[in-house]
Amino acid sequence: MPADTDLIKLYSTRILALAADMPHTERLMDPDATIKKRSPLCGSTVTVDLRVADGRIAEFGQDVKACALGQAAAAVTGNAVLGRSLDELRAARDDLRAMLTEQGPVPGAPFNGFDVLEPAREFKNRHASILLAIEATTEAMEHALQSDCA
Repeated sequence: MPADTDLIKLYSTRILALAADMPHTERLMDPDATIKKRSPLCGSTVTVDLRVADGRIAEFGQDVKACALGQAAAAVTGNAVLGRSLDELRAARDDLRAMLTEQGPVPGAPFNGFDVLEPAREFKNRHASILLAIEATTEAMEHALQSDCA
């Protein structure tokens, strides 16, 4: 089990800077999809709104109530999502999960900012919060595209 000093190191200056400068923090009016996800372990929540055009995210908004790690992950997600397709979102989500749980590599560009969260691999109780934003975004995109087909 990691020591308290390891946990303190985990909250690096870069993570705290990302958490403090999260993009797209305004909710969208009349989005194509809205998804709210909650981590039962820590209580973190992320609500994502998006609009889709031509199969890609055209507009994005998020409301994040999470620890600094969850906020940093939401910042990386927010910085990367505009213009992304469902396949790109699924790949980023799966790669981030593998990075945290299977010692996988950092997700590729434009999601390579998740590298800041590599030290969180040792903190399994933080993984759910870290994954919330990309999971909510992926799920919202799935819903938006399903609605578009209906």
